[in-house]
Amino acid sequence: MVGGCAPAGSPAGRGAARFVRLGVIAVPTLLALVLAAIDLGGRSLWLDESASFSVAAQHGSALTAAMARDGGNMFGYYALLHVLVDWFGSGTLVLRAPSVVGCAAATACVGLLAERLFGRRAALAAGVLAAVSLPAVFWGQDARSYALMMAFVAASYLGFVALVDAAPGGRRRAWVGYVVATTLALYMSFVAVLVIPAQLVALAYSRRRVRPVVSALVAVACLSAPLAVLAAARGSGQLFWVPRPSLTGLGQVLVALTSAGFQPNFHLGPTAVPLEVATLVAFAVGIGFLVVRLVADRSAARAWGESVICGWLVVPFVLALVESFLAQPTFTARNLLVSLPAAAVVLGRVLADRRVPRVAAAGLVACFVGLRAAQLAPSYGVSPENWRAATADVLAAVRPGDCIAFYPQDGKMAFTYYLDHGARVTVALPRPVLPTTPLRRVVPYLERYATLGSRQAARVAALCPRLWLVASHEGAAHGPATSVANYRRYLRLRADLASRYPRRFSRSFGWASPVRVELFAR
Repeated sequence: MVGGCAPAGSPAGRGAARFVRLGVIAVPTLLALVLAAIDLGGRSLWLDESASFSVAAQHGSALTAAMARDGGNMFGYYALLHVLVDWFGSGTLVLRAPSVVGCAAATACVGLLAERLFGRRAALAAGVLAAVSLPAVFWGQDARSYALMMAFVAASYLGFVALVDAAPGGRRRAWVGYVVATTLALYMSFVAVLVIPAQLVALAYSRRRVRPVVSALVAVACLSAPLAVLAAARGSGQLFWVPRPSLTGLGQVLVALTSAGFQPNFHLGPTAVPLEVATLVAFAVGIGFLVVRLVADRSAARAWGESVICGWLVVPFVLALVESFLAQPTFTARNLLVSLPAAAVVLGRVLADRRVPRVAAAGLVACFVGLRAAQLAPSYGVSPENWRAATADVLAAVRPGDCIAFYPQDGKMAFTYYLDHGARVTVALPRPVLPTTPLRRVVPYLERYATLGSRQAARVAALCPRLWLVASHEGAAHGPATSVANYRRYLRLRADLASRYPRRFSRSFGWASPVRVELFAR
């Protein structure tokens, strides 16, 4: 021992090294956990979250039918949420708790992967950047599967790299870990499949352990066969709302991947553009590292780490873009969350490059973290789609004899949730006419754009002196054909009701997909 420091090979030195390694992974993970847990119940549930609640609240054949209704997408997530709701109830914190854990787990996997490929400096930088990210924290506070999907995708990459690099004694464990993580990612969301071609591209560069990786993917395909059957039966109808790629859509994807914002849910802050530009420059530098290494020595092994993370960042982006032009549009910021962990690793790799002095690297990481925090902080407790306020507004003004209609019928799920979670009901509930199931009955309505025919509307007008129409996600005036058709149906419904009720008023709650509440009254 010299100067009070234990030699690196001594037991004390090894213990200190393990402690440092633990801190490099644990600190960003705990940071992600805290950031995702802050004001967890402050934001109102939105339509898709209420769908998660409604599906998970079913039992028996009703549960399996509801899970299959989405074509098997998020099948594993719905099963997990069903167990949690059954054990702990359906409070907002329970519904969102799995995503909080997923956000922290994704950060931990990002740190472990960056450490394995590029060392501890890159691991710490990548982990902190993964934690301080508006899209990551948003989905970490959301009762949907995306945070868990990102965690399992990152774990899949960790298993993939371990399998390719494994010594003979560790191959079986790496193989099992890779298969389990990849399969669970697919059971969280179908879009996880986009990372498999990216992994194969990196494998083509490496040309190592091809057979174990291929056998693992065969096992993944077999384990995922039930999803393929459900998806084939459902088709691509659930993606009717996704438009063809446009400059606006491209901008939203880039804003999300750079963690410069999350549109249209939140408005861009003043530091968003500098953050986006600086991050895109860093991405270009990271890809440049790969190109330079391949051109300089033509050694795939030397560029293994860069090929893994650059392929993870770029390949899903390109595949989603090409598919959206040639077949079914899928190019959205939500679907390209599969590459969000890769963005953190690429950025951490560039900022913590060994050629950058430590003080300068720490300053750069701090600047990026500060810019990201400036986007994240104003988002807490903000509800771009405020069903809690809309439900409270209706219940505060409802009168005996009132009726209520939802367009699409999916809106009833969110309204029902807040009837049982925090709403003060002091008078008789309005009579439901679209759909007609009792308001307190939890029924999963997924993409139900039914409306009232002329005769039905006449009966409703005769029965109901006042009618509440609650609408959100009603379609778009300009967009995919199905979305346009849904919107026109909504306009016809409003016009028909307006012709039967001489007086009405309307209010909106939120802005990304606002909840529109209209009262038609005689």
